[in-house]
Amino acid sequence: MENVKKVIWGIIGGGDVCEVKSVPSMYSIPDSEVKMIVRRNATKASDFARRHNIPFWTTELDELLSDNDINAVYIATPPNSHAELAIKCAGAGKAVYVEKPMANSYSECLSMIEACREANVPLFTAFYRRSLPGFLKVKELIESGQLGEMRFVNIEMFQPLQPEIIAQQKNNWRVLPDIAGGGYFHDLASHQLDFLDFLFGPITGAQGISRNQAQLYPADDIVTGTFIFETGVIGNGLWCFTTNLVSEQDETCIVGSIGQLSYNTFGSPMKISLVTSSNGREEFTFDHSQPIQEPLIQLVVDELRGVGVSPATGISGARTQWVMDKITGKQR
Repeated sequence: MENVKKVIWGIIGGGDVCEVKSVPSMYSIPDSEVKMIVRRNATKASDFARRHNIPFWTTELDELLSDNDINAVYIATPPNSHAELAIKCAGAGKAVYVEKPMANSYSECLSMIEACREANVPLFTAFYRRSLPGFLKVKELIESGQLGEMRFVNIEMFQPLQPEIIAQQKNNWRVLPDIAGGGYFHDLASHQLDFLDFLFGPITGAQGISRNQAQLYPADDIVTGTFIFETGVIGNGLWCFTTNLVSEQDETCIVGSIGQLSYNTFGSPMKISLVTSSNGREEFTFDHSQPIQEPLIQLVVDELRGVGVSPATGISGARTQWVMDKITGKQR
């Protein structure tokens, strides 16, 4: 795909993520605009278009795919449709920016990558923490040697039945495995694992246990996993989504030979704690305002225009999916 002067977006979907996290960036960033939104429900499609000043709306995907002005498509539907839609968009010669998790399985991710490769169009994933200031600070502290040699990573994610960090809906598809690929683990841990991939490179081995303890919805609600990066760093994690509020926890701790660092992945503000034997404890706080995807979307626009590079690609997104499939036993 040749570089474009201006990125003209088509949007597929239009839920809560589109409202505040992503779409406002697409029409406010220079050299970027949104031309059309596709939703199955005509009333919702027209309402979204009206409120966001999008000139065209439709319920027919083919209208978007056949529009020659549109050169990039944002897929913001549930994960079970990502692969099919990405393949169709690639076939129409349009760049693809897909929400996370990238798909319902690693094999679906590979089909998306291959379709985009054959069509010579880029494939981006919405793992926006790779571009947020607080997370870039974590990367800076590690790469500057503040922790010394890396030893291990520990993730603790304990949430009540209805996590506040999830938009609660009447039809909570996030706990329906056929739609979401799994449960809250796939929705939330994907961010955590993808960012660790950004810090330390690919995970080359992973295993775990995944169970539905409380039997309150179809998806597994507790997951534990161990993994190893190609750099030799060891990782482990425990995710439980049926705890009491008194047990609520969101902490990733990274331990090195001369210090350790911890941070929360979700919620605002993001708080980073760095402890070393030489400097004691240092605290850093970052408020990541909405639209929170703007820094990443800016990099996507830059790459499509030939003036930058996005750090969140289909290749990296697929690696995260592979790890989750390995931990939950879907990939053997």
